[in-house]
Amino acid sequence: FRRVLFRSAGTRLIREYQGIEHCVTVGDEGYEYQGRPYKSLSAIARAITGTRWNGPLFFGIRRPGAQP
Repeated sequence: FRRVLFRSAGTRLIREYQGIEHCVTVGDEGYEYQGRPYKSLSAIARAITGTRWNGPLFFGIRRPGAQP
């Protein structure tokens, strides 16, 4: 089980990537992207980009070099 970064279910994270706006909804125990459940933001970032990313960094929640 991974900790969800936001305690407020329903929070939306929006990120534009390659000219397309991607919206993620925070749930009680994970995230939803394009109608599919995900356990981590990193998994969603990988689905969007095709490469490994730190999810919080990709969505602008965490600055590079910041401690978790």
